[in-house]
Amino acid sequence: MSYITALKCRECGQDYPVEPLHVCETCFGPLEVVYDYGRIRAALSHKLIESRPRNLWRYRELLPVDHEPDIGPCSGFTPLLHARRLGAEIGIKRLYIKDDTVNHPTLSYKDRVVSVAITRAQEFGFSTVSCASTGNLATAVAAHAARAGLKCYIFMPEGVESGKIVGSAIYGARVITIRGNYDDVNRLCSEIADKYGWAFVNINLRPYYTEGAKTFGFEIAEQLGWKLPDSVVIPTAGGTILPKVAKAFKELKDIGLVKGGAPKIHSAQAAGSAPVIHALHKGTDLISPVKPNTIAKSIAIGNPADGFYVLGAVRESGGWGEMATDEEIVDAIKLLARTEGIFAEPAGGTTLAVTLKLLAQGRIKPEETVVVSITGNGYKTLEAVSNAVEQPFVIEARLDDFDALFERLSGGKRLAGAA
Repeated sequence: MSYITALKCRECGQDYPVEPLHVCETCFGPLEVVYDYGRIRAALSHKLIESRPRNLWRYRELLPVDHEPDIGPCSGFTPLLHARRLGAEIGIKRLYIKDDTVNHPTLSYKDRVVSVAITRAQEFGFSTVSCASTGNLATAVAAHAARAGLKCYIFMPEGVESGKIVGSAIYGARVITIRGNYDDVNRLCSEIADKYGWAFVNINLRPYYTEGAKTFGFEIAEQLGWKLPDSVVIPTAGGTILPKVAKAFKELKDIGLVKGGAPKIHSAQAAGSAPVIHALHKGTDLISPVKPNTIAKSIAIGNPADGFYVLGAVRESGGWGEMATDEEIVDAIKLLARTEGIFAEPAGGTTLAVTLKLLAQGRIKPEETVVVSITGNGYKTLEAVSNAVEQPFVIEARLDDFDALFERLSGGKRLAGAA
């Protein structure tokens, strides 16, 4: 059963039918899904949600699908880890990591949004799906399209990490790289969508695709015992996830599933691609596009489609935003791995590095409940840190050789058990 009532322009409020549309014909504003919250409030409860399988579809009344979905049966409901060792080191007792490095099947938060988008593509009757991507979305679309039996074309800018190219092609998708940056790719894909009539998950299916990001917020609330954190730090690329997490928290409050104040929502960007943070710091709504130059390629979008809405959500929540240099990103990746055994891609390094800055600025308090969003797996971006880790030691297969190495590594101390 569907609880969708319409699509609505986020700018002028014009209503549209529930079709593969994404832009208002009147003001060119983006369209958003509208739900019948009265019916949802009557239908949904903690008990019902908790009785369902541990995947993103446990919140299906708040997602834009008509029928029982069979895409993404193992996506979502990733761990919310109480990061005690990391928290002790940086000075936050109630620090949590929302860990989408283990999201199924492609190890990033994009499995959430793509599960919803591909389900909707099936319901609309599309036979070919596609996307413009900096990497994680590409692998997710390719994998979910394979499960759905749909044809798939992937478009990425040159220079994307090899793991994400191979990780898309392995599913049988046709991968096409474009000479240019993500914004060049996105423009081309808009033309292809119009000409070929394909379902581009982040273009003509964008209103449905973005709704999948709400599940990240739904899970945080449920995993905290149906409570909201004081602060949450979220990476910003095209601007999909942050406003939708804010929407998720609002929806849960509106239908009575959580109580209390809303959290501060903080945006994190890499210094080499930080148009939203620049606008935030200048106190303007005008986001000036930039040419990305950062190791954090998954969030390297110089002209974010939903950047304006990121600014609105951050400001409305009383949050803030900061940027992290490539060096700070790598240091944060290593810190998270060393303390909590989580290997994040550079987007996750960015959120942790920004968390440290916000803590130092006093915008995050040590006594708060803080959630740091880790949205992708570092094994997909080995190039970013390969030169920043200790290289392996090479010895002969002799105990004396290891004894000498071990003594050197332990600072000249005598070996345990030695006379």
